Amino acid sequence: MRKHFLFCGPSGSGKTSIVHYLLSQFSFMRFSVSATTRPKRHNEENGKDYYFLSVEEFKKKIEEDAFIEWEQVYEGRYYGTLRSEVKRIEDINCSVVFDVDVEGGMNIKKCFGDNLLSVFIRPPSVEDLRQRLIARSTETPESLQKRLDKSVFELGYEKNFDNVIINSDLEESCKKAKMLVETFLRKA
Repeated sequence: MRKHFLFCGPSGSGKTSIVHYLLSQFSFMRFSVSATTRPKRHNEENGKDYYFLSVEEFKKKIEEDAFIEWEQVYEGRYYGTLRSEVKRIEDINCSVVFDVDVEGGMNIKKCFGDNLLSVFIRPPSVEDLRQRLIARSTETPESLQKRLDKSVFELGYEKNFDNVIINSDLEESCKKAKMLVETFLRKA
């Protein structure tokens, strides 16, 4: 069985930036595009950043058992990993890189066991996280507070991961993540 990679952490922790760095470093890795019901942002593409689904489409896929994992992360906002997406990547003999919320990550860990490296990316502090989210300019005051409240909850999960990277410097965090991947690949 191929080895796969899971990166989790609060929104704004830098996990997606680290994942993009790793994808540029390892040609055998492919990003698992998640499905979501949240609105598409102006710079996002369907099928590349997310599979954007209506709530009705998402619920139908739940009924069809089309997801490895799924969560209602915020009210009316669903996120999930499609079985077909993992199969698509495995069918081209590549390793899957997951960038999901922590509860989804726990379900992915159950699916792949020892064939999965799980890494939790955390900000140095909640205040750093607040500043990163504000700098994105994608949040309303209400959505910012929801993300921060969820982040505090998610930080409690870090002990469930194989490794934790405190992302105070993105370049250093990318190097640490690359080293963790290389070490994991050397294990029998």
